[in-house]
Amino acid sequence: MTSIADPGTIDLDRRHIWHPFTQAQTAPEPIAVSRGEGATLFTEDGREIADLISSWWVNLHGHAHPAIAGAIADQAHRLEQVIFADFTHSPAARLAGRLAEVLPGDLHRVFFSDNGSTAVEVALKLAWQYWRNKGGNKGEVQRRRFLAFDGSYHGDTFGAMSAGIGCGFYEPFHDLLFAVDRMPYPATWDNDPEVEAKEAAALSWLDDWLAKNGREMVAVIIEPLVQGASGMRFCRPEFLRALAERVRAAGALVIFDEVMTGFGRTGSLFASLKAGVTPDLICLSKGLTGGFLPLSATVCGTEIYDAFLGAGFDRAFAHGHSFTANPLGCAAALASLDLTTSAETAANLHRIEARHRAGIAELSRHPKLAKGRVMGTIAAIEATEAGGYTAEVGQKLKRFFLDRGLLIRPLGPVIYLLPPYCVTDGQLDRAYAAIQDAADTLL
Repeated sequence: MTSIADPGTIDLDRRHIWHPFTQAQTAPEPIAVSRGEGATLFTEDGREIADLISSWWVNLHGHAHPAIAGAIADQAHRLEQVIFADFTHSPAARLAGRLAEVLPGDLHRVFFSDNGSTAVEVALKLAWQYWRNKGGNKGEVQRRRFLAFDGSYHGDTFGAMSAGIGCGFYEPFHDLLFAVDRMPYPATWDNDPEVEAKEAAALSWLDDWLAKNGREMVAVIIEPLVQGASGMRFCRPEFLRALAERVRAAGALVIFDEVMTGFGRTGSLFASLKAGVTPDLICLSKGLTGGFLPLSATVCGTEIYDAFLGAGFDRAFAHGHSFTANPLGCAAALASLDLTTSAETAANLHRIEARHRAGIAELSRHPKLAKGRVMGTIAAIEATEAGGYTAEVGQKLKRFFLDRGLLIRPLGPVIYLLPPYCVTDGQLDRAYAAIQDAADTLL
């Protein structure tokens, strides 16, 4: 789709910008957005586009939400940034306290960073150094093996890429990544008759692997309940509980990457709460600030934190970022948390899930669509045409939806909706009608 927006924006973009996850030689010109309000984006050339994917899953409460914008503006007049080594400030302390209140179990030690990839990177490094500080990386048996899942995506820094090698995005960097073992992922959907057999097979694989490697295991990392980038692939809470039980019996750590699933996306505040599993480390980002500013957190409990205490710096965690615990980001996150835990948001989560269930049930009757699934505000269904993330059908569908004023960005053949919580029933109705139309005329 060609934009006829202010030529200054598009011309400067064409001259200077390198867009993410984009093949610049073949991609159409980007769409110049001038502002947003609620679940709607307004373009420079006068169009309105309903944002049905929360702008890469970050926007919880709608674009330009006045409560979050106001909190950022107020904080900007007080303190915009301060080095977070040797100093602290009220927004960071209050946000850490709020996260400790809403997270499960003993998760109350918060390490701030700036995006989902670094939240994962921090978790992997903490897990590794935890065992080193405890003496677990010394002697005859060393804890040095990480376990992840086929199809997992954890970000684009080198540790996160190593853990997410199963997503298939990182071939150019394969020789630079450290080894991470991968186990089968029992992807499922609504009314899947084979889910128990798939879970049994995956857990059998895990039992065999642990029998051989359990004493060397550092941690397992998983996107709990939903693998995002590989196609909104679901697993059941029962599987997460069985996984955690086996890993802990081997003495290793459990890391939940809740970068996407956190802050209400699965219908509960966190997927860990929905599954009834408290991980040893949890990674948070995306919706943390309601989509306003980059911020992330890696949170652990007392046992891991205490393993880094000592008289010498060699036991300390030597990691940080220039903008660690940025006061503006923390202020945005506090305002977003107030909205996320409100009765209005709770009602919206129920409303969106109910609309998803009705829409996916209707689409599942279409002969060219299959494997419909809903969890909280996440809905997905697949075109029966085969193909992975780079399948041409995904690009065709994206253009089809944009022509109808809808930002729906399929993951290959997987069409999914993950809207802001303020999305209207009318916008959801338009989305489901467009998916039906695409199945009738395009697939």
